[in-house]
Amino acid sequence: MTRLIKGSDRFFVAGARGMAGSAICRAFKEKGYGDESKGGALLTPTRQELNLLDGEAVKRWYEEQKPDVVVLAAAKVGGIYANDTCPADFLLENLKIQTNVVEGAWNAGVRRLLFLGSSCIYPKLAEQPIKEEELLTGKLEPTNEWYAIAKITGIKLCESLRKQYGFDAISLMPTNLYGPGDNYHLENSHVLPALIRRFYEAKEAEAKSVVCWGSGSPRREFLHVGDLGDACVFALEKWSALSNDAPIDDQGKPLAFLNVGTGVDLTIKELAEQTAVMVGFKGSIEWDTSKPDGTPKKQLNVSRLAGLGWQARIPLAKGLASTVALFQQEQVK
Repeated sequence: MTRLIKGSDRFFVAGARGMAGSAICRAFKEKGYGDESKGGALLTPTRQELNLLDGEAVKRWYEEQKPDVVVLAAAKVGGIYANDTCPADFLLENLKIQTNVVEGAWNAGVRRLLFLGSSCIYPKLAEQPIKEEELLTGKLEPTNEWYAIAKITGIKLCESLRKQYGFDAISLMPTNLYGPGDNYHLENSHVLPALIRRFYEAKEAEAKSVVCWGSGSPRREFLHVGDLGDACVFALEKWSALSNDAPIDDQGKPLAFLNVGTGVDLTIKELAEQTAVMVGFKGSIEWDTSKPDGTPKKQLNVSRLAGLGWQARIPLAKGLASTVALFQQEQVK
């Protein structure tokens, strides 16, 4: 199969300093993309160099830098607490970033674009494991609906530009991510980094117990960010929604986005227990059932991407061990 990107392309990764964006950049470099010796480039402007919330600045940047391929990994992200307390911020900022970067890429004649979404786009009670067709079939999880609505809009923006103008824009929906570059803030981080920090601090304080949110019964799937980076480069190499052999939905129409995950889930209780062992916390784990659980189960059907030839390579046990080790090393510095 002919690759749809080449080493001489100019790649723009929006959000290159974030966990996902930095992993995507590493994957590009490992595979020889953006090679300056071949006339290519890997463009990773900082927030100070390019404010993605400023549409005119983004337009000027496209005119000056002329990227061939764009990856939109920039987003305002956070866990249940952050989403629930700052809904307007999550909706407005993500809508602005997406519109500026995606529409700007189309106007600038960019050849290919990859939009990075999230599995939170799916209904709270979606049929499991979740196929791409479950989008917009039911109500969203209330604790992150603002972020989810923004991401759904991003998917539909890419799809509409493809349908109306033939813009080669694809989207990937990853499950819960973890790994290098994660956010460990206790109030606005996601579940896995929050657990790592909580158990680490409890161990250091010689605490007898740790209280975790919810019942521990929801089931979640976790993807190492290194696998996500690999999946993004693979998708740009192999998949165009404009091609005749592109993955199709149950109605025979080209899919606008594909799920990315491991296809394996576990309960939050099991995750907490495994994390405690990895960190070395030996106390008890208590559950505050007055706190929200979120979606009861969120396991992705990853058969479409697997059909193209991609599968995750880093099992949770291995990825969790390396992530905990990296976190502990950083705390010692």
